[in-house]
Amino acid sequence: MARIDQTPFEVAITDFTHDGRGVARRPDPKQEGAGKAVFISGALPGETVVAQLTERHRHFDEARTLEVRVASPDRVPARCPHFGTCGGCALQHMDEDKQIHAKQRVLMENLARIGHVTPERVLPPLTDAAWGYRRKGRFSVRRVEKKGKTLVGFREQDGRYVADLRECHTVIPRIGMKIAALSALIDGMDGRSDIPQVEFIAGDDTAALIFRHLQPMSERDQAALTAFAQEHDFAIFLQPGGLDSVHPLWPHGPKLAFTLPDWNIELQFRPLDFIQVNEGLNRKMIASALDLLDVQPGDRVLDLFCGLGNFTLPLARTAGEVVGVEGDAGLIRRARENAEHNQLTNVDFHAADLATDLANHAWMRAGFDRLLLDPPRSGADVVLKQLPLGGLKCIVYVSCHPASLARDAGYLVNERGWKLRAAGVMDMFPHTAHVESIAMFEPR
Repeated sequence: MARIDQTPFEVAITDFTHDGRGVARRPDPKQEGAGKAVFISGALPGETVVAQLTERHRHFDEARTLEVRVASPDRVPARCPHFGTCGGCALQHMDEDKQIHAKQRVLMENLARIGHVTPERVLPPLTDAAWGYRRKGRFSVRRVEKKGKTLVGFREQDGRYVADLRECHTVIPRIGMKIAALSALIDGMDGRSDIPQVEFIAGDDTAALIFRHLQPMSERDQAALTAFAQEHDFAIFLQPGGLDSVHPLWPHGPKLAFTLPDWNIELQFRPLDFIQVNEGLNRKMIASALDLLDVQPGDRVLDLFCGLGNFTLPLARTAGEVVGVEGDAGLIRRARENAEHNQLTNVDFHAADLATDLANHAWMRAGFDRLLLDPPRSGADVVLKQLPLGGLKCIVYVSCHPASLARDAGYLVNERGWKLRAAGVMDMFPHTAHVESIAMFEPR
């Protein structure tokens, strides 16, 4: 591998990448034209920075900011002392209001470039608390002998390393401000080298830590975890193997649940279940989706990728009947339990892999009035190409990846004759480059 020239260089930042880095063009004697693209972490459009190369590629290079010579008016001081090293955030140096507008531009550019579509109406961005919002995530754990300590945190920007965190300002405070204590706890355990990760998840009343351990945990270590849980008000779960091996250490039967007050819903979940990470934004997202879907009493609604019933159960408060479909059979079991817990009898759930042939599923052939989708990053192209869309009055698509939304929007508009009536962004992950969005389609 050729040695990277790490001589600092000054360059003007002209654009922004989808992952929150500045874009510059650096003259390259081997390349004609404007020069080779350089993606520079810690730089904003309109700035002049001194940077240093970190990686070279055939068509672009990567670099990090050493000094800001001319600052953007959008630049603000980063709140977290670990920003720039920890890979958990990419945009703390950018004004919060400008972050969501940058994400909106990413969405609109993706819709135009990939889907060849433009929404008739751009929805106002949905935002909520920008700090202390993250209630689910995973910390990596690594004992580093050279530092004489156990590191607990997200991965560094260089993903080979674990960031040495003392605190995290995007994670809910009852967890984010306890990282140093968690690191000290694990460092004092017999099995400190056998714990690769600690996941966290929080409901309204209970915050849980899930310790993955590769070897049986000693009684001494279990006692230390229990004492830590009692001191800091955590529920502790152990995971010695796969997902099914997760079990509570303390207390014996902790309750994990969150409420959706506007719909009088309580959703109960298990430690490794998927829930939306941002409580306040999740409530606003549900309200926006239901408003766009415009469900009427008597409507039959199909909710695909339904999970625990995050949208399904609120929908059932208005609709005549709601059918939720999800690939994870465990989540479907919990969704049914949640429907029963909330005394909803007009909901039906089915487990099905929505990225496969669905012809043999009876629910596919049932008629629906409205469709809601909340797919993973890969999008919903497979199921959309199989669904009989005739008879549907409205489709609302909640997306966690603008490129897959743009692709699927292009299919609906350009191949199936639908109209993209509205689209907009939602700041589910402030200070990161993650773009969450919502779109509404109606037949022509």
